Amino acid sequence: MQVPPEISYEGVEKTAALDELILNQIAKLEKVCNYIVSARIAVESYTQSRHTGNAYRVRIDIHIPHAQNMVVKRVSVASREFEPLPTIIKRAFKSAERQLAKLTEIKRREVKSHPDNEVTAFVDRIFRDEGYGFLRALDGHQVYFHRNSCLHGEWERLTAGTGVRYTEELGDKGPQASSIEIVNKPGAREMHADLHDLPLLTLK
Repeated sequence: MQVPPEISYEGVEKTAALDELILNQIAKLEKVCNYIVSARIAVESYTQSRHTGNAYRVRIDIHIPHAQNMVVKRVSVASREFEPLPTIIKRAFKSAERQLAKLTEIKRREVKSHPDNEVTAFVDRIFRDEGYGFLRALDGHQVYFHRNSCLHGEWERLTAGTGVRYTEELGDKGPQASSIEIVNKPGAREMHADLHDLPLLTLK
């Protein structure tokens, strides 16, 4: 996840057990989709009615590149008024997992719809230990990318000169790449030679 998850509690006592439960559930989501940008989880207690007393509400907001923010809500219902909060949290994340799996499958189909030999950029620089690098698009401009932006766990296979296809979006600090997929790894040496013919740009 590119941004650490945000967890908030309202009317509910924050405990290490609840934090651990939520973080474990987030880890499961990241196994379904490894390019989640951010996630916000809100756990609240509210009065449902005079007859049922306090109830719980869990909201999960997930941001994925080039997709509408995914929002999942789960609340206590009358038939489950004694349902413990951990169970409600698990149900909310299970629903989020199903929705995320559908979105990921749609994204995978979109990526596969492009020609296999369609190179849209080359890896210009990569900082392995720091977990990020820069692509150079065919028109010469540079694009930042994070290791979480790589599909199919291909981060470790990237080297300078590798041909890739990607989707570009505007981040807080300028253009950034998402959904990076290797196109032609064997030809990386020849591709890298072409980089010298592209105009040099300075990132601001």
